[in-house]
Amino acid sequence: MIAPQPSEPQSGASNPGAHDRTLDSEEVERFSRLASEWWNPQGKFRPLHQIGPPRLSFIHDCAVQQFGRDAKAMRPLSGLTAVDIGCGGGLVAEPLARMGATVTAIDPSERNIAIAKAHAEPQGLEIDYRAVLVEDLVAEGRSYDIVACLEVVEHVPDPAKFIAECAALVAPGGLAVFSTLNRTFKAWALAIVGAEYVLGWLPRGTHQWDRFITPEELRRYAEAGGLTNAHLEGISYNPLQDAWSRTLDTSVNYLMSAPKPRAA
Repeated sequence: MIAPQPSEPQSGASNPGAHDRTLDSEEVERFSRLASEWWNPQGKFRPLHQIGPPRLSFIHDCAVQQFGRDAKAMRPLSGLTAVDIGCGGGLVAEPLARMGATVTAIDPSERNIAIAKAHAEPQGLEIDYRAVLVEDLVAEGRSYDIVACLEVVEHVPDPAKFIAECAALVAPGGLAVFSTLNRTFKAWALAIVGAEYVLGWLPRGTHQWDRFITPEELRRYAEAGGLTNAHLEGISYNPLQDAWSRTLDTSVNYLMSAPKPRAA
């Protein structure tokens, strides 16, 4: 394979009729075809199951700090509202609900939403799953204390527009949390060549390197949407332990939290 050349992230749809500015219909179809695999920890979404603990601990720690909660409480997010954007099968929505938040979870794939509902309902988890786009919630005038958007930004055709819509959903005094992939040669080598072609952790074609977004770009787009004081951490893989953990290295996978100032 030939190493990719650096480029600016795409803005707008490259194939009108196939893409909306915050939606790539081909990406939606790709993940819809894999919907039955969401809750199989050894299946196609195994990497998402593995990075679940560091992602959730990041959300927990940032939310506890932002809202002044007891970090040791069983349900530290009680009384708070949260939305999981691009929820897939509910791998993040369910833990948010267990932490006490009132959760809305959205995904453009009807099949993903059906899988998520079927998994949550027998457990008594009341999650408002909806097959809508982020801009639909914005148009309804919705706002949430916590807006989570994990492993989604790198799949949309216009990240600036998409992040602006996400930021619009954050209530004053609330918090947005993103996780995505950095646009570096290391990320291309590990997340695409390694994960998709060598190790087979992900189906080939899951990622497009030119849609990866640098921390500086993500921070800039978030600030343009009214979010401030971005905090960044990385997630790194330890092959000896076969485990992922939070780290200062943001060169491949990384997380960002950013609050929205309270209204004057």
